[in-house]
Amino acid sequence: MRQSIIHIALVVKDYDEAIEFYTQKLNFELIEDNYQPEQDKRWVVVSPPGSKGTTILLARASKPVQEEFIGNQSGGRVFLFLNTDDFWRDYKDMISKGIEFIREPKEANYGTVAVFKDLYGNLWDLLQLNEDHPIAKRLR
Repeated sequence: MRQSIIHIALVVKDYDEAIEFYTQKLNFELIEDNYQPEQDKRWVVVSPPGSKGTTILLARASKPVQEEFIGNQSGGRVFLFLNTDDFWRDYKDMISKGIEFIREPKEANYGTVAVFKDLYGNLWDLLQLNEDHPIAKRLR
């Protein structure tokens, strides 16, 4: 059996500002941006550069209850984890583009990590896993 998580839905306020943030600030690729007239919404998918795994579906809030979760989809915990092959390259690039880091870089037993906010306040880990980490082995 082979299964995979293909998309993670991230509730956003506005499609275009979210696309701009993810493609211009985080260097993600815009994979899809298709209007769905029957639901009056767009299907917008972005992905980190070079990734062959899970993508992010940028889903505009369409109800007041959904709007309440913009920027706080995980109750203040780190929500998403962006692994990189060069932590310091990406950290410096993100700083130069105005990304706000709320926890400075540190070396942990699993790799190098720092916590940043996306445009709405969701928390992300930027990390470079050690080569011997079980997930790093799967990514090779």
